[in-house]
Amino acid sequence: MTDHCATLRHDLAACAAAPADAPRGLPGQAYVDADFFAHECATVLRRGWHCVGRADELPQPGDYLTLQLLDEPVVVVRDDTTIRALSNVCRHRGMPLVEGRGSAKRFVCRYHAWTYGTDGALLRAPRMENAGFDPKSCRLPEFHCTQRFGFIYVSLADQPPDIDAELAGLSDVIGPYRPEEYRIVHSAQEVWNCNWKCLVENFMEGYHLSVVHPVTLHGYTPTGLSRKGPNGPGFTSYFANYPNNIPSRGAGAPGLDEAARNRSSLFAAFPCQVASVAASLLVSLNILPLTATSIEVRWTMSVYGDELDDETIRQRISLWEEVNREDREKLEAMQVALGSTHATGGPLAGEDYEGTVHDFLLWLARQDAMAA
Repeated sequence: MTDHCATLRHDLAACAAAPADAPRGLPGQAYVDADFFAHECATVLRRGWHCVGRADELPQPGDYLTLQLLDEPVVVVRDDTTIRALSNVCRHRGMPLVEGRGSAKRFVCRYHAWTYGTDGALLRAPRMENAGFDPKSCRLPEFHCTQRFGFIYVSLADQPPDIDAELAGLSDVIGPYRPEEYRIVHSAQEVWNCNWKCLVENFMEGYHLSVVHPVTLHGYTPTGLSRKGPNGPGFTSYFANYPNNIPSRGAGAPGLDEAARNRSSLFAAFPCQVASVAASLLVSLNILPLTATSIEVRWTMSVYGDELDDETIRQRISLWEEVNREDREKLEAMQVALGSTHATGGPLAGEDYEGTVHDFLLWLARQDAMAA
């Protein structure tokens, strides 16, 4: 570990130890330094649970999607009985087995035609007749994979943390919306030139809403109505409350109370998922860190029931595309400046506006301490 990385770890611990009434953000180098990013990849990011999509993106056996999760090519596939996360690397010579997304009864390597089942077992290896060859030793490695709230989570760790312990309390925030019942209507992938932490922090604070999104969001989620929500061991949340004079955003799930119906409930499931759930709409941004200064953003939009017609859904997709564009523009501009010697980490706003950022920094510090 470099001296610079050790200094940044010390800075992180200092942020976590700051007085509750004087919270501070990280210095800019924590968002640009390649050695610190490598440290995060080996620790907090590798240990964590990463949201990779919605379960209903893979409705039928054989449906799959692929991604690069840190240094691991992964194929997430619905097997006959469950959704699995398999290594997307042929056990013969290391060729990726499949790209993009689609549906297949089996995975056939395009290099030498080794063939695998959707459970990872090697089914066929043409001309492999040497006596020492054991097909059973060549199944695809499998990563930990589970589902919560309709989302698919994957961890690269040999022994990942208990996801239910990490997300304890999140059900109280989003459970009444019945997120597992939403159906996906849109997905997209983009590369943003910013650090992964920048997007987590940006999405999870209401301080910027009226400034950055004066047309797209201010009218129904103004900064002044933002309120801090519950947090837990591995998540944080806030409520973007709606003014009284706007049209209904939908009735939502049976039993949803008026408070939940009249707000968007935003949460971060650390390290890399940020999402907004409302009565009729659920948007999740799944962040795949690429380098210290770039990320792949895979975002999905889902709707509850049939309350929104096709034209309204199209309008909501367009709205969120513009919201994401506005955020991306600001984060990419900020990323350029974070390398400055004067980007020393400023004071954070109060609990309702940036308390979620403080939660995130506290979580990062706890995770980093485990790596000591």
